[in-house]
Amino acid sequence: MRQIFLDTETTGLNPETGDRIVEIGCIEMVNRRLTGRHLHLYLNPERPGNEEAIRIHGLTDAFLADKPKFREVAAEFVEFVRGSELIIHNAAFDVGFLNAELRRVQQPKVAELVGGILDTLVMAREQYPGKANSLDALCRRLEVDNTNRTFHGALLDAGLLAEVYIRMTRGQNTLVIDADDGQDEGGGSTDEADLSIDLSRFTLPVLRASADEVELHGKVLADLDKASGGKTVWRTILA
Repeated sequence: MRQIFLDTETTGLNPETGDRIVEIGCIEMVNRRLTGRHLHLYLNPERPGNEEAIRIHGLTDAFLADKPKFREVAAEFVEFVRGSELIIHNAAFDVGFLNAELRRVQQPKVAELVGGILDTLVMAREQYPGKANSLDALCRRLEVDNTNRTFHGALLDAGLLAEVYIRMTRGQNTLVIDADDGQDEGGGSTDEADLSIDLSRFTLPVLRASADEVELHGKVLADLDKASGGKTVWRTILA
């Protein structure tokens, strides 16, 4: 399965009143392994930024002035996300902005380009009801290091979201543990291919109890039988 962790930064809060995207960050994961592929775009929003938004992400009008406009990189973005499952924290916000940008360049909506959209905010609220579930809160709860997050940044936040998602969904999928404990550099767990490992090729040692250990075990069983008044299950089975 190909999944893309996605985040955006914007000039404000509402695409319907003309706010635009100023940064897009995408990080690829295939079969629960981060591949190292990513897409990072700074964009000229063709309008002044909101002071409050700039305070949050630090992307000034001067910095963005020579960056490409969305229409100039739309094809690259579409190609990168096409067919994947997008994983986004508070997906309605980012998807709303992306749809507005795609509409301007006569491209289909996000939902028509990708295989699915997973909202980790909804996921977190189900797993941790009644608790704070912002990305920062999840980083603290799941011990993801976000000390470099002085400003919000789309690529940085997509990377943090990848680590948070992997920890939120981590489970032991196989009894076979690789030397690196089934994790890659991005913190991912053993991928689905490991589930097909043929255990018959492993030689498992058989450790037999010594005579002393058998004797001690017998005494423990006898004490348990006595304490239960002779009602231990194994005595009944043996009888």
